Amino acid sequence: MREIVLDTETTGLDPASGHRIVEIGCVELLHRIPSGITFQRYVNPEREMPPEARAVHGLTDAFLGGQPLFADVAVDFLEFIGDAPLVIHNAEFDLGFVNAELARAGLGAVAPARAIDTVLLARRKFPGAPASLDALCRRFGVDNSGRAVHGALLDASLLAEVYLELTGGRQAGLGLAPAESAANRAGASAPMAARRAPRPHEPSADELAAHAALIARLKNPVWGS
Repeated sequence: MREIVLDTETTGLDPASGHRIVEIGCVELLHRIPSGITFQRYVNPEREMPPEARAVHGLTDAFLGGQPLFADVAVDFLEFIGDAPLVIHNAEFDLGFVNAELARAGLGAVAPARAIDTVLLARRKFPGAPASLDALCRRFGVDNSGRAVHGALLDASLLAEVYLELTGGRQAGLGLAPAESAANRAGASAPMAARRAPRPHEPSADELAAHAALIARLKNPVWGS
């Protein structure tokens, strides 16, 4: 099973107000395990960066001015995510921005039904508890000490670890499956252990005599000799 953990950084909170994506980051999961394959792009938002947004992710106008437009990376992005489910922390926010950018590029929207929202997962699992990414990292012992500022790929990597914990932890199978041998992993059959000679179960003459002597010493035995 392939899943994509996705995060974005933006110039603000509302794409309908003209705010834009400035970074998009994705982490591939295969069977709930990070594969090591990622997708990350910085994007020129074609507008100035508000100071409050720059304080969140540290991306400046000077840096972003030299980056490609979203339309220039959109096809690569869509090819990377394919038709995989998308794991997103507050999916409505990120998909709202992604789909606004795709619409500007003349491309079709990503269906909201594809999203697995980890905010909703956390609120169902821990009602009333904080559900921010930082709070969940603390709860699950995920090291986010390098998160001085937000970053789409960094946050997607942290979210991948949090998602594993939210959905059953790293040992999702609870370790109940038998360990697979190296021979089986390689597709080879391990040789069967040599059989021992069958143990004789019929009592010997000495054993029968000892049993009869024991019975004779018992008072009112319930079985005969």
